[in-house]
Amino acid sequence: MGVIKKKTVTRGTEGGVKYVCDVCSADITSTVRIRCAHQICNEYDLCVPCFSAGESSRDHDPRTHSYLVIEQHSIPIYTKDWGADEELLLLEGGESYGLGSWADIADHIGGYRTRDEVRDHYNKTYIESSKFPLPEHASPDDRSLIDEVPREKFQARKKRRIEERKEAAKSAPPAAPKQKPTASVPACHEIQGYMPGRLEFETEFANEAEEAVQHMQFDPGDGLNPRTGEIEPEMELKMVVMDIYNSRLTARTERKRIIFEHNLLEYRKNAALDKKRTKEERDLLNKAKPFARMTNHHDFEEFCNGLEYEHNLRQAIAQLQDWRQMGIGDLKGGEKYEQEKQQRAQRPAPTGSFDRLASMRPNKPTPPVETPSATTALTAPELPIRLQQNGIHTPVSPNSRSPNNNNDRVLTNGHANGTLTPQSGKSRYIIQPIPGAQPLKLNNENATDLHLLTKEEQELCSVLRIMPKPYLVIKEQLLKEAMKQGGNLKRKVARDVCKIDVTKSGRIFDFFVHSGWISKG
Repeated sequence: MGVIKKKTVTRGTEGGVKYVCDVCSADITSTVRIRCAHQICNEYDLCVPCFSAGESSRDHDPRTHSYLVIEQHSIPIYTKDWGADEELLLLEGGESYGLGSWADIADHIGGYRTRDEVRDHYNKTYIESSKFPLPEHASPDDRSLIDEVPREKFQARKKRRIEERKEAAKSAPPAAPKQKPTASVPACHEIQGYMPGRLEFETEFANEAEEAVQHMQFDPGDGLNPRTGEIEPEMELKMVVMDIYNSRLTARTERKRIIFEHNLLEYRKNAALDKKRTKEERDLLNKAKPFARMTNHHDFEEFCNGLEYEHNLRQAIAQLQDWRQMGIGDLKGGEKYEQEKQQRAQRPAPTGSFDRLASMRPNKPTPPVETPSATTALTAPELPIRLQQNGIHTPVSPNSRSPNNNNDRVLTNGHANGTLTPQSGKSRYIIQPIPGAQPLKLNNENATDLHLLTKEEQELCSVLRIMPKPYLVIKEQLLKEAMKQGGNLKRKVARDVCKIDVTKSGRIFDFFVHSGWISKG
């Protein structure tokens, strides 16, 4: 576009609106520039060399597009020290940022104009003018300032002023950091939830106290029985509720008084003081904090200083007694003893040959003992064998039995009595992939129940694109249905129980049959 609105961080710098050539990106702010007047080119500027060479970019066509020659408006029109370009930027900044935001308007004008200078110029030129709301020299025929201060003289004066202020800005000390505003919002204070403008907290003590009285009404003449002249029970109840509310307000005010009186809102200052204390001193002062409710700030500070002094005295006495037991009779010997004591504490403990061997021996972690649960007993691979032990005879294929499995042992998912049991050497089940479906990449992050499945089940879920949790539900329903029918299950019944795609339910049924969990009905 050719226009860069430079918003500087430091107040009072050059800033202002910068113009660059859209072809060579040269700075053409302080020189003559050519602007395209065609409606397609919005704010398209060229420098004089690029325009004379016929250069173009984007949608600009120098052969057919009309153009405007824009010169510098560095001529005085209203006052001797403000040019027409600065007056235009002043009005643009006031429209963009609002009158009163003089620092932002000064940044918009640039040229090292300060906010006080911009404010005084606006008030003197526009507000205090005898032709308000127009300036004094607002007439197009008024050329008195232009004739008095020629263009060359005004531009030289402006350049000299900018150079002087630039040198002064370089030698000036760094500006103080911007202070945090003290607006009455919870985010404008170092204590979260505190509103300094209202001296209140976002969540007060007994914050729900107003809920009991928010709908309570007192009308003139209420509360007295006209016949007996006694107070009605409803009015007595209201007064009791008001007394409770007033007591809560009193407690809230008392807590605020303690916070303000003891400077508890100065969190950073108090935290810096706590860092200078030892852990024992911090613990001691924390135990003394309840006494702050009973004393003023000065007395409480003296009380805490006395506790710290007593604590230091006790430590010094204990240290002197330790020195006396060691036969030390002067301070110099005590200091030497403390240094050597610290060195001995930092020195590693000596180790013998057996200790070195023990430290070099790797420690093998004890494997956790897995106790069979009811769920693992239900989903065990040898389900038909256990059904036969309970008196239910189910036909089991020879391939599903293992020569190492005995019928007098209860096996739970490959575990017997909490230890691993060698599995049979049967052939591995090959899961047929689903056409047009990519297998899922399951891990412990996207599938939290993956550790509950065996490797074959994990591969089955990956190929069939089923998450572990729904698969466990399907598995439980199929095994329950198989137990009802004596271990036998038909493919159609399994399909109705699964309630999923026919192909997926068939793959799951074949896998269960191959694993020996159910038999074909």
